[in-house]
Amino acid sequence: QVQLVESGGGLVQTGGSLRLSCAASGHTFSDFHMGWFRQAPGKEREFVSAISYGGTQRLYADSVKGRFTISKDKAENRVTLYLHMNNLKPEDTAVYYCAADRRVFGQGLDSIKRQALVDYWGKGTLVTVSS
Repeated sequence: QVQLVESGGGLVQTGGSLRLSCAASGHTFSDFHMGWFRQAPGKEREFVSAISYGGTQRLYADSVKGRFTISKDKAENRVTLYLHMNNLKPEDTAVYYCAADRRVFGQGLDSIKRQALVDYWGKGTLVTVSS
C-alpha cells in the first residue's frame, strides 16, 4: 500500500526557515516524479516544486525560486522527499502536500503539474508564517 506522509510543518516568523519531509513507502518510486503542492486558505491548490524520478531535474514555481529547495533520499524500500524553505513570507502560509506521479514516456517533469493525473497524494502538513 502506497503511503505519502508529510511532516515538518509548523509556525514560523517571517524570514524564518522550515524543512518539510515526505516519507513515501509501499513502492520503489524509481519511476515516479515527486513534488510539493500547497493550498492557502480560500485558494486552489498550486504547484510549488518537483524533482524528476532520476533526481536530475528540478522545477520551482516563480514565487518560491531562490528560497525553496527540493531534494530526495532513497533507501531500499523508502523514499524521503524534502522541501527546504528559507526566507519564508506570510504568503507561503498553506497546507503543503506531497505528490508522486508515475512518469509517462515522452513527457517531462512538467507533467506533474497536471494535478488531476497525479497518482498519489499525502494528507498535507500546515505551514503558518506570521508577520
